[in-house]
Amino acid sequence: MQAGDSTRRRFVIALGGNAILPVGKRGTFEEQVAVTQQTMAQVAQLAVAGHEIVMSHGNGPVVGNIVLRGDAGEQLHGIPAMPMFVCGADSQGGLGFLIQQALRNALLTAGIDRPVATIVTQVTVDPHDPAFARPTKPIGPFYDEAQARLLEQENNWTVVQDAGRGWRRVVPSPQPLAVVEWPAIKALLDAGVLVIAVGGGGIPVVREPDGQLRGVDAVIDKDRASDLLGRLVGADTLMIVTQIEKVCVRFGQPDVEALAILPASRARSLLAAGEFPAGSMGPKIESALGFLANGGREVIITDPVSILAAVAGRAGTRILPD
Repeated sequence: MQAGDSTRRRFVIALGGNAILPVGKRGTFEEQVAVTQQTMAQVAQLAVAGHEIVMSHGNGPVVGNIVLRGDAGEQLHGIPAMPMFVCGADSQGGLGFLIQQALRNALLTAGIDRPVATIVTQVTVDPHDPAFARPTKPIGPFYDEAQARLLEQENNWTVVQDAGRGWRRVVPSPQPLAVVEWPAIKALLDAGVLVIAVGGGGIPVVREPDGQLRGVDAVIDKDRASDLLGRLVGADTLMIVTQIEKVCVRFGQPDVEALAILPASRARSLLAAGEFPAGSMGPKIESALGFLANGGREVIITDPVSILAAVAGRAGTRILPD
């Protein structure tokens, strides 16, 4: 597929938090609606062009806030707090609603009546995944170090500094193994429905020997889950929407290089050399390479305001098979 090719595609669009939550603001409902509407206005234009789309989204700040609200409710009113995996399901419903409504309204504004549906999605993980012993996934609000250390002691949390922006709680982030509801998601896509699924990476569950599913407390990386979903539903394009317009090497240095085209072989070399840190671009590049290795045609990485330009080949980074 060439840059700017307008052929009908099946997209998986993995929305980072900044496509829903405003950067540098409180994250009120009104702020979330405004940001989501701006993002969905562009996604709607892809739908108008006839593309098939399934979207995922991050939930790092949101699921952490839901957990904190539950803890506060238990302390103040005796309302039982829910397990983290239930909070993850809550975030799928709430953020899915925001995306679904904003996209539906944008389609109506464009004169298109096309159905949109959110699927509460479970993703299986290995109960023996080493990630359960080494929490790495940030959730919830930022704290200064003194606050974070106090909460760590009081709540038996693990806290880390997150990209120089402050301190946050981290939880296990196991590898996704299977998307439980993928046949339903594919059936909806085949029927022309625009779908929101694997929100927050999916609700992490383990499969018992008798086949029963059981929720576990963790947060799955949404880019890895999106890669897996893309393979299952036969997507040809994975788009990862994040904070930067292009993937960069030597990020933050005077000789920074923004990449418009990134062959898979170079991406593998840069990843192996430590160019893409595990806490930021690393999982995105790993997901991109996995998607391409399993038959995907291309991966686009860009920011929320550049979605349409990136699809047309005028912005973003395109990662292509060798």
